[in-house]
Amino acid sequence: MTIAEDFRPVAAKVYMDYRQPFLDNIKGALSKDLLIRKEDVQVLHGFDSIESAQTYLTSKMFQNDVFVALKPLWSAEPEVRIYSVA
Repeated sequence: MTIAEDFRPVAAKVYMDYRQPFLDNIKGALSKDLLIRKEDVQVLHGFDSIESAQTYLTSKMFQNDVFVALKPLWSAEPEVRIYSVA
C-alpha cells in the first residue's frame, strides 16, 4: 500500500487492532506480518490454502473493517496478490 509517512502510524494501529482477531477468527489464517518500507507498507498474510486467502478477501472483516479503516490512508489503490509456496 502506498501510504504517506505521516499516516503510517495510523496504518500500523489498524494492523495491530485486527491482527489477533484475524488469527483467531479467519478460517485458515496462519500468520499476519507488517512490513513498513520507504516505498510502501505491506501486510503479509499466511493461510493454509489459496482458497482460504481468497475467502478472506470477501470476508466481513476485510470488506467492512480493515478495508474501510485503511482506504482513507492510501495515496494510490493497493495491490492485492495471492502467492502459493511450492
